[in-house]
Amino acid sequence: MSESADRLIKVFLLDDHEVVRQGLRALLESTGSIEVVGEAGTAAEAAARIPALHPDVAVLDARLPDGSGIEVCRTVRGVDPTIRALILTSYDDDEALFAAIMAGASGYVLKDVKGLDLVAAIRQVAEGNSLIDPALTARVLERVRNGPATAPELADLTEQELKLLALIAEGLTNRQIGERMFLAEKTVKNYVSSILAKLGLERRTQAAVLASKLLGPDGRPR
Repeated sequence: MSESADRLIKVFLLDDHEVVRQGLRALLESTGSIEVVGEAGTAAEAAARIPALHPDVAVLDARLPDGSGIEVCRTVRGVDPTIRALILTSYDDDEALFAAIMAGASGYVLKDVKGLDLVAAIRQVAEGNSLIDPALTARVLERVRNGPATAPELADLTEQELKLLALIAEGLTNRQIGERMFLAEKTVKNYVSSILAKLGLERRTQAAVLASKLLGPDGRPR
């Protein structure tokens, strides 16, 4: 019998809707094998509380008013990599999945999942299994290893900064970029400052003009 079947699985819930958290808590604790040890409605609160409570699994809402569950996953696992994370989201897109994998999440589940399937997913993650298709993980690693050749002007920018620069060129605000890349608005602001400094520019509009010249329609260096 697995270890998770011998003892209660400790779970932390992050969702900005209290009713959703209450529903999840009731569902999970009704199994008799899962204990909800804490919950939060904001990314900041979750990032502070999760390492201290040391749950087996953190169930994290992908999009929050002050950031994202993916960013919380990255922060928490940076402090304690033994804490496993399951991203719960309403959005099904490759970019979010890639971000979740890069953050170290063990699973990525849509919110329309059936209750029993969510319980099964939490048990799988608690046992150390991944719910993410290995082929998708391989695609992410390949993308990291074999990034495209970069124009000299952009050579100092990281992959994340290149993505953000492309969104600046699209005219997106910091808030919109944060929603697209699952980052807190403050984090986006810091990235923008770093990009401008590396490019030797003073204004966001200058960065947008440069990006339009050096980046293709797909946001990749020409």
